[in-house]
Amino acid sequence: MPLQFFSVNISSAIFNCSAPDLDSCPDESLPEFAFIGRSNVGKSSLLNLLAGKDLARVSPTPGFTKLINIFTMNQCWRLVDLPGYGFAQVARQDRSRFNQAVDEYLRHRTNLCLVFALLDSGLPPQAIDLEFVEWLARHAVPFVLVFTKTDKVSAATVQANITAFTDHIARWFEKSPAVFTCSAAARRGRPELLGVIDEAMTAIQSVPIQATPDGGSGSEAGAMTGRKARSRDTNKSRPDRSRPW
Repeated sequence: MPLQFFSVNISSAIFNCSAPDLDSCPDESLPEFAFIGRSNVGKSSLLNLLAGKDLARVSPTPGFTKLINIFTMNQCWRLVDLPGYGFAQVARQDRSRFNQAVDEYLRHRTNLCLVFALLDSGLPPQAIDLEFVEWLARHAVPFVLVFTKTDKVSAATVQANITAFTDHIARWFEKSPAVFTCSAAARRGRPELLGVIDEAMTAIQSVPIQATPDGGSGSEAGAMTGRKARSRDTNKSRPDRSRPW
């Protein structure tokens, strides 16, 4: 009988590390769900709402998160807090390095299941958000759209901005990405977003474990993400990439 996951009811959240690059991230033994958005989209507040505790530091300064922050949730999956893009208050050379780290993580992290792309519901489509979503589509990175701060504007404005954004990106997809809304201040959207993770974890556990050529165990669970594992040259010894979950 497959293991049962109860992602919606988070019982534990353990900080793993703040990684400056992909090679500094933990091993790839657990599924990961990454959150990213513009530097002032309210990502830290949302992560704290999802975790039910102060997981990420909320700062009035846009771009405060500069490293890849990784947390293990319920001892069975990881939440990944990626640096925001946009007008981060960092030196030009650091900004380039952080963007490169995010680029490598999103394209080469084989246990990445899904990206939650956060967008400000109070704004019409922003060029930088459109460019990022186009980049995700071009690199076949699985993602959903999450429109934040819905308490700040009227429901009509939220819906108008969502429609404008999804209409703009529709030509990039055969099937449009799923759309969710949330408000950390009003505590809205938590069950729905955690439900996405719960559904993904259930799908992973429903896939039979298969033997790998080296005699170990692996699975085809990676197929649910719509991407293929990409090998990359590195001087560091990497863990088994056969997704042992």
